[in-house]
Amino acid sequence: MILVTGGAGFIGSNFILDWIASTGEAVVNLDKLTYAGNLENLASLKDDPRHVFAQGDINDGKLVAKLLSQHQPRAIIHFAAESHVDRSIHGPGEFIQTNINGTFSLLEEVRAYWQGLQGEEKAAFRFLHVSTDEVYGSLGPNDPPFTETTAYAPNSPYSASKAASDHLVRAYHHTYGLPTLTTNCSNNYGAFQFPEKLIPLIILNALNGKPLPIYGDGLNVRDWLYVGDHCTAIRAVLSGGRLGETYNIGGWNEKTNLDVVYTVCAILDELKPNPGITHYSSLITYVKDRPGHDRHYAIDARKIERELGWKPMETFETGIRKTVRWYLDHQPWIANVVSGEYRGWVGRHYG
Repeated sequence: MILVTGGAGFIGSNFILDWIASTGEAVVNLDKLTYAGNLENLASLKDDPRHVFAQGDINDGKLVAKLLSQHQPRAIIHFAAESHVDRSIHGPGEFIQTNINGTFSLLEEVRAYWQGLQGEEKAAFRFLHVSTDEVYGSLGPNDPPFTETTAYAPNSPYSASKAASDHLVRAYHHTYGLPTLTTNCSNNYGAFQFPEKLIPLIILNALNGKPLPIYGDGLNVRDWLYVGDHCTAIRAVLSGGRLGETYNIGGWNEKTNLDVVYTVCAILDELKPNPGITHYSSLITYVKDRPGHDRHYAIDARKIERELGWKPMETFETGIRKTVRWYLDHQPWIANVVSGEYRGWVGRHYG
């Protein structure tokens, strides 16, 4: 059995579905169920004994200790995090509490648990920390992509909090010998993503004939990673990664935000034409850029390919088509997710 934190969120729920389908191994899923946590993502596992759900906070040391003692997991996959840059600008406190304090609290309980293991169980145990490429800061036009040795230079409260959590994980390996692994991924997209992020927001707004908000000039560049590929990469790192090492996970798909939006619009024009809108791209609206908006991220994912044989299976073109189809085919999921809280957030942020 493994224990996953944040397993009801976007990437965490995709990982659990992939994990059980691929390995059959049971999962304890610890999730606080904040606004972005949604058990409906895991509805297909509702009566599956291999998925054990526990609602709670990673800052709750007593609960974490109880789960570790009760289930004796062989590994921890740590997804739980506040992850939206815009929200971190408006309210950084929650990001400090979850991403830094929560990771520290989790590490303390896991360290105590691991130190109590014996023999092969102790040697085989792993703590895998899932992080982001945003800890590296922003690239200039001629800078090489981020590697695992790129200096940290976070520019938002979100990325600073994730950088701090990365440092804590590193310190617990070097100080206490905790068998840790860290992954830093690029922008994920795919099924179950909460519609505050760019791709689902664009799909949802387009289908409702609303403006498609684009920050600044729309030329900020991100590397796009299909969430299914991310899940297989995490499994590869867990099974074969070298202890204490960091592995960058990227999709080899650098796109400007504007390119992404035009691609989504073109797919929607094809799959869900609206007689009242000639082209969905006509809804594009440029809004004031957000403070400290990083211009360019790019991931050099050669280390994970060289050491573990992993590379993404999806191109952006195949992955984005799957993603748009998923949202078109899951309108009830969207309707349930788009709560008053979400509408309030979009209204406050985009006006």
